[in-house]
Amino acid sequence: MTDFDIRTLRDDEHRAADDLFRETLHAAPNTDTEWERTARAYQPGGSIGAFDPAFIGTARSFDAELTVPGGARLPQAGVTGVGVRADRTRRGVLRAMMTAQLEDFAARGLVFATLGASEAGIYGRFGYGLATRCRTYSIDRHRARLRPDLPFAGEIELMGLDDAVAALPGVYERLEHRPGMMTRPEVLWRLYEGHARRATEVVKSVVHHGPDGPDGFASYSVGGLHEHPWTKKLDVFDMFAGTPAAFAGLWRFLLGIDLVDKIVAPGRPLDEPVELILADHRRGNVDRVGDEHWLRLVDVPKALAARGYGHAAPVVIEVADPLLPANTGTYRITPDGAGRTDEPAALALDVTTLGMLYLGTWRASALATAGRIEVRDPAAPEAADVLFGTRVQSWCGTFF
Repeated sequence: MTDFDIRTLRDDEHRAADDLFRETLHAAPNTDTEWERTARAYQPGGSIGAFDPAFIGTARSFDAELTVPGGARLPQAGVTGVGVRADRTRRGVLRAMMTAQLEDFAARGLVFATLGASEAGIYGRFGYGLATRCRTYSIDRHRARLRPDLPFAGEIELMGLDDAVAALPGVYERLEHRPGMMTRPEVLWRLYEGHARRATEVVKSVVHHGPDGPDGFASYSVGGLHEHPWTKKLDVFDMFAGTPAAFAGLWRFLLGIDLVDKIVAPGRPLDEPVELILADHRRGNVDRVGDEHWLRLVDVPKALAARGYGHAAPVVIEVADPLLPANTGTYRITPDGAGRTDEPAALALDVTTLGMLYLGTWRASALATAGRIEVRDPAAPEAADVLFGTRVQSWCGTFF
């Protein structure tokens, strides 16, 4: 079936798109009050719809910037709200929407697209590769103690929701961004505000103030853990620390909150050293390691040219991109940069695998072992491991 049209939605069609998306998640539509808040999270002109002529599919995006290895920030689209009506699935609707969206991103000069996948098997066929991973850990608050030699500098400010809405965007923007982190446009902060205002538990935030100003924050809520009314679990759903003192200070505060038995921190970086700040590292348990963000290189030449590389012998890679054929070609990767070349390729991969490799989360040698990269020069995977490696683990930390 291909008798449907794809077009950009008008602002007055956003609520219908939101209802359709929530239906695909088996969720009830927003109430009028909820929609007043949710509507502020829609970027004008950022949503598309599929019609046959009924409204059968939707996808939306917002513009931001992605930090790549080496520190450069490049324009990206955050893709979210993707869904197809249950009686129109598996008829090419999703492919048509994703293709139209990518073509629009390319025409507007965006270098990347990122998303969080509800199902892992969907987006690889559109060139999105699993680019960052995260872990969920939990701490027994009654038994965990911080090491006494941790830095103790700065002050903690506790905020209610209204104050946090005004303060946190500025704190986040002034922090140094690791590879994989993205800027947060206003529509994203409004999305978070909407989630917080309709949450069943009260949402609170704390800001750590260091010698040079705010250098970290954490947002959390406390809810019931068991049937006993005083047995509580604290969920840390947004936390960034720009200095070791801020990291220690935020955790010192969280571990000191009374009437809490367990602290759970989902979606944290794989290399976040929470175990190492505890006097007994076994009080920090890793509950889950999973995928975080999927990355799609929309403009491969610009993406490869913009990031920094490790010191190793140059490697030529051959990239195949059937949806955006302008990306297809061979590229020479060196410690000094990357660009197109006519030299023969030592490694061949598709754009999905390049998305997995680009931020350094996956090693080229591991991807080759898994059959994701064709090796034409046996020395190339080891060199590519160094070239694409990063000093810190890539991680985004922004949910959408």
